[in-house]
Amino acid sequence: MPTYDYACEKCGHRFEEFQSITAKPLRKCPECGKMALKRLIGAGAGIIFKSSGFYQTDYRSDSYKNAATKDNGGAKKTGKTDSKAGSTSTEAKPKATSTEKKKSA
Repeated sequence: MPTYDYACEKCGHRFEEFQSITAKPLRKCPECGKMALKRLIGAGAGIIFKSSGFYQTDYRSDSYKNAATKDNGGAKKTGKTDSKAGSTSTEAKPKATSTEKKKSA
């Protein structure tokens, strides 16, 4: 429930009121008793994020995730490609030792 600011046009009294969004604005001033209250337009409260972060894909629907999987051909990206033409794997291949070099020569 939001907090609304009110100001009386007759006596100038200003105050805040914690009300439901669906509640009607107050009309009677609690200070002077006149029907001259106006609800003021405020900036509102900002959103405060208190965790490490939020990502665009955190709350994707299941239908979106299923469609994305179909677009990728049903495969997950791993960053490694093994093929006869070449490999983009980042794993290092072991070097031949000096005894292996002598055997092949």
